[in-house]
Amino acid sequence: MPSPKLFEPLDVGGLALANRIVIAPMCQYSAQDGCMTDWHTIHLGQLALSGAALLTIEATAVVPEGRITYADVGLWDDATETAMATTLASIRRWSDMPIAVQLAHAGRKASTEVPWQGGKQLPPGDANGWQTEAPSALAFAEGENAPAALDAERMQAIIQAFADAARRADRLGIDAVQIHGAHGYLLHQFLSPLSNRRDDEYGGSAENRMRFPLAVFEAVRSAFPASKPVTMRVSGTDWVDGGWDAAQTVRFARELEARGCAAIHVSSGGLDARQQIPVGPSYQVPLARAVKAAVGIPVIAVGLITDFDQAEAIVGTGDADLIALARTILYDPRWPWHAAAHLGASVEAPPQYLRCQPRQYKNLFDQGRGGKA
Repeated sequence: MPSPKLFEPLDVGGLALANRIVIAPMCQYSAQDGCMTDWHTIHLGQLALSGAALLTIEATAVVPEGRITYADVGLWDDATETAMATTLASIRRWSDMPIAVQLAHAGRKASTEVPWQGGKQLPPGDANGWQTEAPSALAFAEGENAPAALDAERMQAIIQAFADAARRADRLGIDAVQIHGAHGYLLHQFLSPLSNRRDDEYGGSAENRMRFPLAVFEAVRSAFPASKPVTMRVSGTDWVDGGWDAAQTVRFARELEARGCAAIHVSSGGLDARQQIPVGPSYQVPLARAVKAAVGIPVIAVGLITDFDQAEAIVGTGDADLIALARTILYDPRWPWHAAAHLGASVEAPPQYLRCQPRQYKNLFDQGRGGKA
């Protein structure tokens, strides 16, 4: 019986992954002034023992104004770097799993309350709010404070902030960088004609709308060591007529590949409140399939991937090279263990946990690295 594709190794831009399961970045809204807290050690630490191939740190703002909420993680100064270093040191004492960070700027979707407090936009006058910025002075939703349209000087400062954060990530020993170009945040706002109404070289045609996101990618790629991969997460469609769509995503993916992008992570939506998303199992896989048909670099599929055979079919049929788990792995932090047992594969586990191996799965666990006092 052939080995399951889901548990075959893969090289992504020089980074060796043990299998095809990656943990997507998931905001925790638990930082203080951009600094990681003990919650991040607990959250990321348990996921680092999951048996997945790669752990991605949540959307990490490159400037304070780029946070989604006041409780977001950042990597813009020595304090935020030191806090992340403390968290990473604790995790790496017990896990060898490669770690990536997603660098982000929320644009007009910044300055909001944390989700469990309603998630509404906080205006500049609020104690936890600030003036947002975007390609054009168009609010995300009716009644919200409009963002300030970015001028050339501020755009250059943001490009520099992405590059500086990438350098900090390298100093921290982070193995890969993912740039957030999806879910209606700043780079996606430049890409979509629904949010980008500029009349300069950064607006209008698809080529112009791609210019700023590509400049950010180039800056990050130059700042991060060539031996480590830089990837990008994109929204394959806005799910709104006249917006960003799959054809434009394919074109953008080809431009990224030409600039040294190591992989494309294909999600969707988040840009416009009018979106109509046909949510269901694997609903975003066709978007990943379209990108994979057009590029030669690995493609990651995400979105309501919960079943072991479903995940195996996605990579086994070539719709994508990897699958990303988010809510699924929050619900079941040992999902890769259970997938390996179901599919007849093996997965790395720390020696402290080896005695939990079910008797019917004698070869399920590979012994991982234990802690060192």
